[in-house]
Amino acid sequence: MNDETNPGEELSRHLVHALIRVGLIALVVVACARIFAPFFGIMLWAVILAVTLFPLHQKLVPKFDGRAGRASTLMVLAILLILGVPMVTLGISAVDHTTDVLSNMKSGEFEVPPVNPAVGKIPIVGENLIALWESASEDFAGTLRDHKDQVSHYASVLLNSATSMLGAVLLSMGSMIIAGVMMAYGHAGAAAMERVLHALVGDAGNNRGQQVLRLSTATVRSVAVGVIGVALIQALLLGVGFLLAGIPAAGLLTFAVFFLGILQLPALLITLPIIAYLWGVGDGSTLANSIASVYFIVAGTADGFLKPMLLGRGVDAPMPVILLGALGGMVSMGMLGLFVGAVVLAVGYQIFMAWVDFVCDGREPLTSQTPDS
Repeated sequence: MNDETNPGEELSRHLVHALIRVGLIALVVVACARIFAPFFGIMLWAVILAVTLFPLHQKLVPKFDGRAGRASTLMVLAILLILGVPMVTLGISAVDHTTDVLSNMKSGEFEVPPVNPAVGKIPIVGENLIALWESASEDFAGTLRDHKDQVSHYASVLLNSATSMLGAVLLSMGSMIIAGVMMAYGHAGAAAMERVLHALVGDAGNNRGQQVLRLSTATVRSVAVGVIGVALIQALLLGVGFLLAGIPAAGLLTFAVFFLGILQLPALLITLPIIAYLWGVGDGSTLANSIASVYFIVAGTADGFLKPMLLGRGVDAPMPVILLGALGGMVSMGMLGLFVGAVVLAVGYQIFMAWVDFVCDGREPLTSQTPDS
């Protein structure tokens, strides 16, 4: 009786076992992904907030005798009170205001103020705009019937945008609470992520995992300052101008400027209609309108020189790479893509340049120093 195993049968048996294991692993991965999918957005936002705010958290920890949990709790409560409550109030106000306007338009109670003849002097669109404005001022219901399809479309878009804005505010508040928990265990989380990156990039002796982690951390913070920080600065500049110029709903418009800045859309989408409002409906003098118009145009284009100053600082990757990653990621994934795209492109750039250095100069890959986290 021959006890020898056929090499072909042995290979087949090992191959079947390997396929079964791979299949089971794939099944577990798919199941985990499906279970985690509903929480992916809020968890990713929480990670971004935790990474961005962690340096501030570390400055607060010594004041609480090294108790990271108490420092996180204080930070979260302060941020929710300072930013969360006004944002929720503005979001609810936006939805209510939009609903009221749409209700008044449907009931015929909405009134359009008389147009200023200066509107007709606006290049290209002045004549058509003043004709439409005069028609709406004299017979709004009739004008509404004549443009029913267009009004319904834009009204629906406006209402959906206001509702989405309120949902985004609530999502950000939930993410902030989760980020507080992450910051309380920040060092343990960073160590675990470093081990994961070591396993992925290999050769822990060269600290490649640590370098990739530092690069990712610095990129997230750079985008937070260069995108969200610039949007906040621009919104504050324009908000002060709206208040001084006596623009109605100045707070809501300021929030809209901030939202557009995060979406990488120009603030001129808000400021140009406001300038038209100043000259068409406002009762200010020519000098006051001229000063306000110049201020709104300058503040509305401030992001053009603020971003190159702030975006990419402290990151071992060129600013255009960070900016292209943020913009491309936003187009592909929405607001989360601002951070994900920038991190992926920055890491990809570093890996590519490390490969170039290794091929051309024989240097060990990923040995360049990135800023400390």
